[in-house]
Amino acid sequence: MLKNVKLKNIDIKSLRKVLLKKGFLLSRKSLLKKQSSLQNLYKISFASLLIILFFYLLPPTYLIVSKIFKSNPEIENSSNQKLVQVLEGKNFDEQEEDIFTDQDLVYQELYGEVTEEDSLEMGVRLKASVLYQLFEDTNYKLKDVRANKIAKPVEIGKLPYELKEFQNVRKRKELFIQIVLPLILEENNKILLDRKKLFAILNKNNNSKSDNEWLNKKFKQYGISKKDIPTLKRRMDIIPPSMAIAQAAKETGWGTSRFALEGNALFGQWTYTDKGIKPAAAEAGTTHKVMMFNVLKSSVRAYARNLNTHKSYRKMRYIRAIQRDNIGKLNSLELVDHLDKYAETGKEYTVILKKIIEQNTLTDFDDVKILPSSEAVKNLI
Repeated sequence: MLKNVKLKNIDIKSLRKVLLKKGFLLSRKSLLKKQSSLQNLYKISFASLLIILFFYLLPPTYLIVSKIFKSNPEIENSSNQKLVQVLEGKNFDEQEEDIFTDQDLVYQELYGEVTEEDSLEMGVRLKASVLYQLFEDTNYKLKDVRANKIAKPVEIGKLPYELKEFQNVRKRKELFIQIVLPLILEENNKILLDRKKLFAILNKNNNSKSDNEWLNKKFKQYGISKKDIPTLKRRMDIIPPSMAIAQAAKETGWGTSRFALEGNALFGQWTYTDKGIKPAAAEAGTTHKVMMFNVLKSSVRAYARNLNTHKSYRKMRYIRAIQRDNIGKLNSLELVDHLDKYAETGKEYTVILKKIIEQNTLTDFDDVKILPSSEAVKNLI
């Protein structure tokens, strides 16, 4: 096309004229625009690719990061270290429980459920002779319970008045234990069922609405305002039957006290509400009363809630958690050492509890199971 054009020593202007004559349309500006548009297209495409890639990688990246930085809801297993500190007499960190419970503010939450259930109960007081016959008919003997580790699900609503008249101390103690042991085991089973559900929820990747509602209910029942899972795990645990029987025996004189017979109060818990019995030996100016109940099982539930929530027994709960981690079962003789604040006599009170446990070999009942009253309870045995 440019055969006759001599390119030697030709300048740009001459070349432009030649090209124009041959029909070429030249525009420096248009060429630059095309180059610029092409560069912009590359930039936009690259930016779009980056944005798409960002949103594609965002969900999996978030999950990985959240797992790395998410706080572990499980109790840190530092039990051995804490046990050594306790045995050496050193204080370990108990401050977290101090800020979770205001006993006055949460009183209704702690005992509202107990008093509500109790108000629906109307226990019948049976005579001692009738109870003896009932236990005979059901083949319920403590000797067999100690040997077979199985108790009958007998629920007695009130203590018989005749307990005060028993001259035979051994018979009085035996009848008292036959009455209160099933109540303690039943309450422990309820706690174990809750504990089993708690761990099932904690093992889930995502909690359902009903799971969260249940957790919130338990946080209130156990007086935990900051919804702290490790504290809930420590508080939601059973009371060893030997310890509970010993305290009931001490507080009621093996079922002969006025509080036990008139108010079905097995554990002498104080209250500042209207529903209570005023102690005859109360000092002038004091306003406390002993909590009273319609039936004995309500007293057992209030007692368990008291030990599992009140700040006075937080050390007992720590030791209980350590025992469960290290031994797998609870040692009541060690736990009672941390009930010195339960009574005004302090350490003397714990010494008496130990004597009651040892002299009556109450630890025989710590691994006793109660015959199931439901399929859920059956799975605990």
